[in-house]
Amino acid sequence: MKLSGVEIRTVELPLVSPFRTSFGTETVREALLVRVVTDEAEGWGECGAGTAPLYSSEYTHAAADVLTRFLVPALAGVPGLDAHRVAPALAPFKGHRMAKAALETAVLDADLRVRGVSFGHALGAVRETVPCGVSVGITESIPALLDAVAGYLDAGYLRIKLKIEPGWDVEPVRAVRERFGDILLQADANTAYRRADARHLAHLDPFDLLLLEQPLAEDDLIGHAELAARLTTPICLDESIVSARAAADAIALGACRVVNIKPGRVGGYLEARRIHDVCAAHGVPVWCGGMLETGVGRAANLALAALPGCLLPGDTSASDRYYRTDITAPFRLVDGHLAVPTGPGIGVTPIPDVLEAVTTATKWVPVPAGCHPS
Repeated sequence: MKLSGVEIRTVELPLVSPFRTSFGTETVREALLVRVVTDEAEGWGECGAGTAPLYSSEYTHAAADVLTRFLVPALAGVPGLDAHRVAPALAPFKGHRMAKAALETAVLDADLRVRGVSFGHALGAVRETVPCGVSVGITESIPALLDAVAGYLDAGYLRIKLKIEPGWDVEPVRAVRERFGDILLQADANTAYRRADARHLAHLDPFDLLLLEQPLAEDDLIGHAELAARLTTPICLDESIVSARAAADAIALGACRVVNIKPGRVGGYLEARRIHDVCAAHGVPVWCGGMLETGVGRAANLALAALPGCLLPGDTSASDRYYRTDITAPFRLVDGHLAVPTGPGIGVTPIPDVLEAVTTATKWVPVPAGCHPS
């Protein structure tokens, strides 16, 4: 493919309800979309970064800047451009995995659309639908939490994930377990605890959680290994897993028994597939995490969630979990499952009028003249 240029678009979508974690509370989702234009097709990708560097060091304005100044220009001289050539071309630039992932995804989407191949087929999906879980943020009270969980179970979600932090952990988990019985239940700490909290976190063991996600800092694999040895609840790593090598190291250290794969966090869907394969080779189940994606990111995540090693319901919730109006045709929950798109590429395209209505900024980054890949 010959790359003509890349459009970087910022959108803002109000959330159906505030979503609170240990990182803060979101009421509006600011997302960065990347549209790659080639001589044969267009492709879309979504950057999972938030408005502030809280989940990771990345944030939307920085992602837009690094894409404009460094990442898109780096693709200009790549011969025979396809998705597999993106990561090597961007490797000299340190970090910025979410921005790189958005660009790689858009190139992969364009390439697959040309070939008439779906994301699911390209990644190796083995399911036509995937079971869906929902992530429940920190609420103002336990009764409010119970009402929220009841609503999601009534809607058909098959797994409930509770966000926790110091002061909001054992009691809400206890309340949900006692109220709803033998549901699939897990907790996500988003790095909110320290090694000294091991005794306290052990109080979660009686509640038969599927897993405890990322309790300690992202760079503390040893601490996670020590915690894993003290808890019966399986430790799942999220922020710590930034590559297939990081996954292999974590498994070798005994730091986790489950892995959450977020394609943006690891640099794209090709690396996400490698992490899946590493974990499968070691008998470690994986699942697809979420970053409040619009329909663009959700479509690609569903393809990942359909891989054979994704043995637990992920955060691939329906569109109406977060947005009254998505920028693509909405994904709807049916019997606790979402359908994996089967069309070429990611299988969806933003609806022009809706997209324009939520757009706050656009920037066109042309490929320098004379530097088209052959």
